[in-house]
Amino acid sequence: MGFFEQHILSILIWLPVVGGLLVLATGDDRGADIARKIGIGFSLATFVASIPLYIGFNSSTSDMQFIEHASWIDRYNIEYFLGIDGISLPLILLTTFLTVIVMFAALSSVRERVAQYVAAFLIMEGLMVGVFSALDSILFYVFWEAMLIPMYLIIGIWGGTNRVYASIKFFLYTLLGSLLMLVSFIYLYNVTGGSFSIQSFHDVPLGMTAQTLIFIAFFSAFAVKIPMFPVHTWLPDAHVEAPTGGSVILAAIMLKMGGYGFLRFSLPVTPDASANLAGFMIALSLIAVVYIALVALVQFDMKKLIAYSSISHMGFVTLGIFLFTVRGIEGAMVQMISHGFISGALFLCVGVLYDRLHSREIATYGGVVKSMPMFAAFAVLFAMANAGLPGTSAFVGEFLVIMASFDVNAWYAAVAAITLILGAAYTLWMVKRVIFGKITNAAVADLKDLNSPEFLILALLALAVLAFGIWPDPLINVMQASIDNLTVLATRSKL
Repeated sequence: MGFFEQHILSILIWLPVVGGLLVLATGDDRGADIARKIGIGFSLATFVASIPLYIGFNSSTSDMQFIEHASWIDRYNIEYFLGIDGISLPLILLTTFLTVIVMFAALSSVRERVAQYVAAFLIMEGLMVGVFSALDSILFYVFWEAMLIPMYLIIGIWGGTNRVYASIKFFLYTLLGSLLMLVSFIYLYNVTGGSFSIQSFHDVPLGMTAQTLIFIAFFSAFAVKIPMFPVHTWLPDAHVEAPTGGSVILAAIMLKMGGYGFLRFSLPVTPDASANLAGFMIALSLIAVVYIALVALVQFDMKKLIAYSSISHMGFVTLGIFLFTVRGIEGAMVQMISHGFISGALFLCVGVLYDRLHSREIATYGGVVKSMPMFAAFAVLFAMANAGLPGTSAFVGEFLVIMASFDVNAWYAAVAAITLILGAAYTLWMVKRVIFGKITNAAVADLKDLNSPEFLILALLALAVLAFGIWPDPLINVMQASIDNLTVLATRSKL
């Protein structure tokens, strides 16, 4: 193996970080065009560098691949330990792809402190890849906490009028939940005899009390990140105040880290406690699926509606995970990837309108199809995908989770299926009032349709949504062996 193959994960982590530091050197807004070009160049290079992960990935095994192992803090046996399996691979590819999308979106939407904006996203990209590839728990924790800083700055500097409140609320919610996770890592380090390796946590025997306390610690970190009901209140505020690119990354990638954490830690490390508390987790998931969808129905701000929609759809993820079946976890993973494309696209559509009229209120619009037909076509496609239309990627994930729910308990499936009705209701309600109908605002009649960068990014996302909706096998096959192995780990007893 050459240098690139041996260190591909490190390259994916540190290449965008170096790019971000380089962008900062361009200085003030006089170098904005250079900053944008560097940002696009480094994000494209990172995405291209991530493609060999998929090409060289052996989907027939659940073993960790592309492993990098180096000593870091010898005294406490903390290592620079990287590797991926079929669960982390799709999430890394989603991260590198959507960062390119955000960089192109910044061409027209960001006018002030461009270099700092681009740098924040590039640095955050590297840290997010680190979260999905870290196999040492302390390294995982460092990446997990460090990525909060760029997002905090993105919301706090480029956000709306209440950006300071939203950024502090986001930071405190996610930071406080993670501190208990760190405590659980230290406890497991002592129980294992001095190892912070995540894989070593899988094999250590734990009593039910210890498992329950560790599960609660993990829950405090991952449930906030998803976010699950009732610790979801930070997300709508963060989305409404965040700039378009911040909303895209927040919904499309950062929320998925909560689901990834449950899969990487809660199920294999605390299987008995996870099974014992599965009913509680399923109940919270179904509340999110139905109640939060009802909350979305009464929103008048497009961003807030999509934010609540994200919470509802992520309820499918935790529902699928805690069914403890292969089909359920498959559905959860497909839902995470699909939601990344669809939610990102919807926030970009809102950003397109906001850039033109500086309003996110549904009442401001109406009849947009008459002045922006290309935009309207994309917006309707993504709205239908958000409602779970067959032929789109969302249908695959939701269908798998509902099928898995039916295998376990028909009532779970019945309640989960309600969201398909509610999702169509709030999505069509928004589309009808924004895209169709009469033009009631004279400014809407003068709107200009998509420019070339906007068309390109929406077309790429539309292609992804349709491709995985029609042919999900490339996604499902790559994670099959890892999910099979995870199901075995999650259904064994460690008592």
